[in-house]
Amino acid sequence: MSDSFAIIKEHPSLIAYVDSLQRANVDALSFYPKCVFEREAENGRLFLGLLNGEPCGYIYVGSGAKGNLRCHQVCIQYDARRRLYGAQLVVAAEEYGLSFHCTRLTLRCGFDLDANQFWKNLGYTCVSTEPGGIRRMRTINIWVKQLNAELFALEGVEPAVGVQDASYWRKHKQTGVVTQFHRGKSLRDYKALVQS
Repeated sequence: MSDSFAIIKEHPSLIAYVDSLQRANVDALSFYPKCVFEREAENGRLFLGLLNGEPCGYIYVGSGAKGNLRCHQVCIQYDARRRLYGAQLVVAAEEYGLSFHCTRLTLRCGFDLDANQFWKNLGYTCVSTEPGGIRRMRTINIWVKQLNAELFALEGVEPAVGVQDASYWRKHKQTGVVTQFHRGKSLRDYKALVQS
């Protein structure tokens, strides 16, 4: 029997599945509360992959404002990875962007994730890197793909590669030096301490 893969936007367990898969992959994905997924499902921006009728992954994209479609999250459950289902979800998102006349799809990917090779293999170009948050201490690669022919090709940079290090954060979380309530100047001071 061959595998049957389909991409849909409505399913009885869409929100529960997406939320649970996000939580299972917390080290690789940014976190969104369940209410965001509920809103985006209503807006048609949450695509669910079904393998033999069962959910196996999803992609969550933005509105495509100003011609730029942002991919906020894409995730395939572990036992369905490396079989091109993630690539099919990305193609569905690209087609969605083209239907709204988007010219590019952009995303952010931590430098320590295997997903960087996935994006490169799909024809995305790493255009820049930027520092990530202080909790994971990892660099973020910015990937872009032109969705239609452009006059000038994107200039790429070599994506950053490394290992995240949350040890400093964990140590200060236990001592109370940092809390989830640090904001403004106190967060800037802590970030300067960590990065010095």
